[in-house]
Amino acid sequence: MKFSRVALIVGCALSLVAPAVMADSRIGFVNSDRVMRESTPAVQAQQRLEKEFSKRDGELQNMAKELQGMKADLEKNGLTLSASDRSKKEREFSDLNRDFQRRQREFREDLNQRRNEELATVLDRANKAVKAIAEREKYDIIFQEAVYASPAIDITDKVIKELDGAK
Repeated sequence: MKFSRVALIVGCALSLVAPAVMADSRIGFVNSDRVMRESTPAVQAQQRLEKEFSKRDGELQNMAKELQGMKADLEKNGLTLSASDRSKKEREFSDLNRDFQRRQREFREDLNQRRNEELATVLDRANKAVKAIAEREKYDIIFQEAVYASPAIDITDKVIKELDGAK
């Protein structure tokens, strides 16, 4: 009984103090996805990736077209070819298809690794920008993930401007 009275008194005291503490707190929110899509460093990173991997992507697209042509040729002329010619063409198709799948897998792995490297660099810069804004504007806490955030506490535009300004 005595414990519940103390708990009640402490609860009442906290409910009176909590709004005063919250009134002095500054809270912010950053939409990380938007930062990673719209900031200059993120856009430049995406352009570097596209430039770096465009040649290999083109080669893979050409291989895919060649495979489609070989398959269409086999389906169209397969019945008129001799057994040895048909077998030879099927083996060539199978070898090219295997090589294509291997190259495509290596391409995806290399692209994902480079994308992760580039995004890690952009994310590091974004976190530094968030920290600089938080210190400069006296924020108590800044969230990057939330189910809902009021536009009044959204500082994403400030972070993007900070990133775009800091080359």
